[in-house]
Amino acid sequence: MKALDSIINNYKSSHLFEGSFGLEKENIRIDKNGKIALTPHPSRLGSKLTHPYITTDFSESQIEMITPPLPSIHEALGFLETIHDIVSEQLGDEYLWPQSTPPDLPENDNDIPIANYGEGGEVNEEYRNHLATKYGKKKQLLSGIHYNFSLLEKNLKFLYDKSEEKAQPYAQFKEAVYLKIARNFLKYRWYLVTLLGDSPALHSSYMKCCIDTLPKATSDAHHFTEATSMRTSVCGYKNQEDLLLDYTSMEGYHNSIQNAIDKGQLESAKENYSPIRLKEINGQLEYLEIRLLDLDPSVKLGITKETADIVHMFLLFCLLKEETIFDATVQLTANENQEIAATMGLSKTAKIEFEGKGMNLQEAVARITRQIEHTLDKLLPESYVNSLEHLIKISDDINDRPAAKTLTAIQGTSFLAWHLQKAQLYKQESLNHSYKFYGLEDMELSTQLLLREAVLRGIIFEIMDRSENFVRLEKDGKEEYVMQATRTSLDNYVSVLMMENKVMTKKLIERVGIRTPKGEQYIDHYKAKEDFLFYKNKSVVVKPKSTNFGLGISILKNNTKKEVFDRAIEIAFEHDNSILVEEFVSGKEYRIFIIKNEVVGILHRVPANVKGDGEATIRELVIEKNKDPLRGKGYKTPLEKIALGEAEEMFLQSQGLDFDFVPSKNQIVYLRENSNISTGGDSLDFTDDIPESYKKIAVDAAKALDVEITGLDMMIDDISEEANDSNYAIIEMNFNPAIHIHCYPYKGKNRRLNAKVLDALGY
Repeated sequence: MKALDSIINNYKSSHLFEGSFGLEKENIRIDKNGKIALTPHPSRLGSKLTHPYITTDFSESQIEMITPPLPSIHEALGFLETIHDIVSEQLGDEYLWPQSTPPDLPENDNDIPIANYGEGGEVNEEYRNHLATKYGKKKQLLSGIHYNFSLLEKNLKFLYDKSEEKAQPYAQFKEAVYLKIARNFLKYRWYLVTLLGDSPALHSSYMKCCIDTLPKATSDAHHFTEATSMRTSVCGYKNQEDLLLDYTSMEGYHNSIQNAIDKGQLESAKENYSPIRLKEINGQLEYLEIRLLDLDPSVKLGITKETADIVHMFLLFCLLKEETIFDATVQLTANENQEIAATMGLSKTAKIEFEGKGMNLQEAVARITRQIEHTLDKLLPESYVNSLEHLIKISDDINDRPAAKTLTAIQGTSFLAWHLQKAQLYKQESLNHSYKFYGLEDMELSTQLLLREAVLRGIIFEIMDRSENFVRLEKDGKEEYVMQATRTSLDNYVSVLMMENKVMTKKLIERVGIRTPKGEQYIDHYKAKEDFLFYKNKSVVVKPKSTNFGLGISILKNNTKKEVFDRAIEIAFEHDNSILVEEFVSGKEYRIFIIKNEVVGILHRVPANVKGDGEATIRELVIEKNKDPLRGKGYKTPLEKIALGEAEEMFLQSQGLDFDFVPSKNQIVYLRENSNISTGGDSLDFTDDIPESYKKIAVDAAKALDVEITGLDMMIDDISEEANDSNYAIIEMNFNPAIHIHCYPYKGKNRRLNAKVLDALGY
C-alpha cells in the first residue's frame, strides 16, 4: 500500500481528473395521482432485453436508463438527460417518479408486476422472483443512480511507467489502484451519504415492518427524524446480512463472494448490494460502480453537475489518501457509520467512529472536506471550482443539504403532492426541449435529432468527427456512416456533385420537362456585367453556381441600376468562379423534402412577424412570441428569437411603423423582408396542403439526379391550383437539407424526418 501511495502522490497532476464516466438511473412510472403505474413497459421504448440505453430494473414499472462510458461528466449527464427526455415523451399520461423511495404502492405485493423480458429473458425473471421472495417487492422498488468511473488508461500507464519497481505486471498495478479507491470509498462512504443523501422519508404505503416503527414525516410519510437517506438505511436497499468481502486482490474478492454464495447469503454475485462494485471486462478490473446515490428530486435529471463532480472529487481523494489497515473490523465500523449517516445525517449531535475514535458526525464531515481541499489543491480544473465551493457550503451548513431541503419542502404540503408536482413539471420540461441532445449542443440540430432517434431505437453511435457532424451508427451488426444527418451511403458521389452544381441541376431536371428559372451562366466578370442591358428593368436573381445556405445570392426585384447589378455579380463571384443570372420566379417558396422517392415534408418559411391583438405594442408582441420554447439564440433551437435590433427597426420605419406601434386585432406586421429562420422567421408545415401534382414533379426531379435524399426549393404561384407548365419552378436542390425545420415547425405536424432517415438506412 505504501509503495502505491508513493507512486501516485509523487506524480499528482490535473490529468488525474481525466477519466471515463457512465450513469445508470432508475425511475418508477406513476399515474396522474402519484400511484405506481401498473401498465406494461411502453412498447415504443423497444426490447427490455437488448436495448443498450433503456430497460427495466426489478419491476415492469421501474425504468432503467443507461449511458455508455463517456469522456466527461458533462457528456454523461447530457446523455442521461437526453434518455430521460426521450423516455418521458413516450409515457402518454404517465410520469417519472423523481424520488428514490417509492410512490403510492398497492397494499398487496402481488399487485406489483415483476419485469417481463419475454422470450430469452427467463433467467432475468427467475432472478427477480428470487429477489421478490427474499426481500419483498416493495423494497426492490427503491431507485437510485449508479455512477460508473474509470481513470484514463494513458494516465494509469504513465503512473506505472514512472514507478521505480515493476515487479508486478501492469494489469496487477491497475487492479491495485482501483482496489485502493474501493477500500477508501467503503471506509469513508458515510461522508457522501451525509452530504448527498436525499431520501428523507418513506411513503406510508411502503413496507409495514418499517412504517409501523417510524414517526411521521408528513401526513402520508414516515422517517427517522434526522434521516438523510432512508434508501441506504436499515429500511432501504441492503443485503439481508452485511457482507465482509476481501478487497486485497481480485482473487480474494471473487473468493469472498463465492463464500457468501456457498453460505446462502447470496443467490449470485449480482446480488451483492455493496455501495461500490468492482467491474470487470474480459476478466480484468476496468471500472468502479458507485451505488449509494439517491435521486435528487429537486432537479429533472435526478442528479446535478455539482453532485457528480463531488463524487468524482471524492473518488480521487480516495485514490490519493494514504491508507491504514482495512480488515473486517474496519468494514463493520464503516457499515455502522453509513447507518448513522443515513438515519441521523441531519443531526448536530450524532457521533461516528472516525480514525479510531468517536467524533461528532458534523465535525468528521468538516475534517474530510478540509482533507479533500488540501488533497486536490492545485490539481482542480477550472470547471470544478464551483462544485468544490458547493461542497464546502453543504459541509458547513446542514440546512443547505439536499435532504434538509427536500424534508422542508414535503412538510410544507405532503410527500405525494410535492413529488407529483415535480414529476409533472419535469415532464413538461422534457417535452419543451425534445429537440435537444444534451452534452452535444455544439453539433447541428439535425444531427442531434438523428442521434436522439438512434437512442430511442437502441442504435449504438460513435461521434467520429464532431466539428463535421460525422457519426457512425451500429445495430445488430449493421454499420452506417452519416454526416450532417442527411449525407449517407444512400446517395452516390456524382448525385451529390450534381446537386451542388446548379447548372447541372437545371440541365438534368429540364431534360425531363421540369421548369426551372431561365438564365445564363457566366465565368467572366466583364461579360456578366456587360449583359446588364439584357436584364435591365427585369427582376433577376444573381447567384454562385455552387453554393449552400443562400451564400452569395442577390435578388434584384427592380433591376434599374447598373452599379447595383455589378455589385451583385461581384458578390456571387466571391463564392464561386462561375455564376448564374436567372429570372426571378414569382410565387411562394416551399422546401420539399424527399427520401427514397417519397415526399416526407413540405415547409414554407415566412419572414419574422407578429400578429396584433389591438392592445399590445409590436415590442410586447415580439417579447411574448419569443417565449415559445422552440425559439432561442445561436441556432441551438428549431426557431430563432425575433430580434428588436437596428435591421428590424429600419424595416418597420420603411412601413411608417416603430416598436411602440399597436397593431389592430389580427393585423400581421413583418419585421424583416427575408424569410430566413435564422432571423426569426416562421416555419409552416404544408405537407398535407400541397397538391399531388407538385409532389410528383419534386419526385421526378429527384429521380432525374438519381438522388435518394434531397430538399428542393420550389416556387409555386397558387397552391389551390394544380401544377401546369407555367405556375411553378424548381430553383434549387440541396444535398444536405436540414431535417430539424420539418421536425419542429412553428405551425404544423412534426414530420419525424430523423426517424424516416433511419428507416431509409435500414434501422
